[in-house]
Amino acid sequence: MLDAETTALLRKILDEVCAAVSRDEPGARVHVASTLLESASKGEISAEGLKLVAQRALVDAPTMWR
Repeated sequence: MLDAETTALLRKILDEVCAAVSRDEPGARVHVASTLLESASKGEISAEGLKLVAQRALVDAPTMWR
């Protein structure tokens, strides 16, 4: 279970990285969130590391145009 501080950091990074993602395409945001949670639960809790994880996940996220 993640503490409140880490959860807030994950939410902030998710919002920052997915700011340009259309709300009509929630799959990308879900993919990034899932990847962030997985990384945090494995011990990655630095803001820089999590942001990098999120950016990579967004690039790999499924879209309806692929």
